[in-house]
Amino acid sequence: MILYPAIDLKDGQAVRLIKGEMDQATVFHDHPAAQAIDFENAGCAWIHLVDLNGAFAGEPVNRRAIEEILSSVSVPCQLGGGIRDLNTIEAWVSRGLERVILGTVAVENPDLVREAVRNFPDKIAIGLDARKGRVATRGWVTETNIMVTDLAKKFEGDGVSAIIYTDINRDGAMAGPNVVATESLARAVNIPVIASGGISSIADLIELKSTGVISGAISGRALYDGAIDLKEALITMKQPFLGR
Repeated sequence: MILYPAIDLKDGQAVRLIKGEMDQATVFHDHPAAQAIDFENAGCAWIHLVDLNGAFAGEPVNRRAIEEILSSVSVPCQLGGGIRDLNTIEAWVSRGLERVILGTVAVENPDLVREAVRNFPDKIAIGLDARKGRVATRGWVTETNIMVTDLAKKFEGDGVSAIIYTDINRDGAMAGPNVVATESLARAVNIPVIASGGISSIADLIELKSTGVISGAISGRALYDGAIDLKEALITMKQPFLGR
């Protein structure tokens, strides 16, 4: 299972929110590129980026900070937040982004997701963010009646490289991930599922890994606060899966 350290960007800084609330942002680093370099030097195989302002604006906002990160590290990065058209996808891929995460458009324009997959093979993931199993869009502000699993199944066979599943009520709250819901989603579809939201300890990572079906885990606040020791976490993720 891959550990994805998260860099969430707000006003050019690396921050973490609590349950997706923009007015509850804690700044962890004034220089996101330096943080990305630290993650790479620690041995991380991927870095997860989120343009928080972009998610609300519907277009990239933290472009300068993201471009600086991409030019500073050699490990692959994935990015979500405000990416809602093919031109923006092409722009990020051309700048060296390895994976584009589409969230709102997966709900509002699924055909665009499929077109993006055709145009940029292996570069497109979908971000499914949910409260009580129902998808939320536009920076988690707009709640829908669409169930996460129902939406995920619509993209099976389309070539989507991964699903990033976030339980919004767990995100940044250090309350542990929703393992049951994440495992259920991973068993319901044949697309690799990456867990996000609430991961706050090595034990959480071990529990996610022990399912045998979750392909990755995203952690932010716990790494910055020191609740998870990054080097220990990376060693844990590399150890063979022994089952439950």
